Amino acid sequence: MTSKPPFVLVHGAWQGSWVWERVANALRHAGHAVYTPSLTGLGERAHLSGPAINLDTHVSDVLGVIEHNELENVVLCGHSYGGMVVGGAADKAHTKIGSLVYLDAFVPSPGKSLSDLLPPEFAQAQHANAGDGWRIKRISAAEFGVVDPADVARLDRRAVDQPLGTMEQKSSVTGAWERIPHLAYIRAARQGRPTFAAFAERAKADPKWQYFEVPCGHNVMLDLPEALTGILLGCAARAAS
Repeated sequence: MTSKPPFVLVHGAWQGSWVWERVANALRHAGHAVYTPSLTGLGERAHLSGPAINLDTHVSDVLGVIEHNELENVVLCGHSYGGMVVGGAADKAHTKIGSLVYLDAFVPSPGKSLSDLLPPEFAQAQHANAGDGWRIKRISAAEFGVVDPADVARLDRRAVDQPLGTMEQKSSVTGAWERIPHLAYIRAARQGRPTFAAFAERAKADPKWQYFEVPCGHNVMLDLPEALTGILLGCAARAAS
């Protein structure tokens, strides 16, 4: 009997592994192994933050989880900034990934940084406001449409500054990740910012992708954890087939 595909769930900017608790617990209850790494310098690893941390650091974090735990046929999901990370990791370890899921996320392009993919005014403001020349101040959860006031307070309380290098280093993806058997994009339909619309529309129009929309703000794992769990279990079924 084939074992159930494991999940590796990657958080977005300023956040940490804790944002996945509800979904991770539900996936484990369904019999899957679930890994939710906090990227270097974020979450409970904030004490490791520094100006040397960049996108490659975070890609290596995820590759380390896959390699150290000897994972195969992984359902790899990245939220928001985490799309840059999972895309980079999947590009290097595409033979170990059964399903690659972008959750209201950036989709990396060769030679482009996250800042290159932002509207120019957003990128300029982000760079100009970097404290000490390398710390990007967190954006309040309320701006991303999180509904529950307790979740807004928890996100804002736990969020930490994001190293600038993670958003300004160019992605080294080659396109190998596009050969993964199952690609999915999940759009948060009530996300107020226009940042992710272009990625979602491209995925929606491409028959190679499975496309979903959920009626909530950007932090889907907080607003609609049951719906997200169902979608991810469906991705796991596609990876196992």
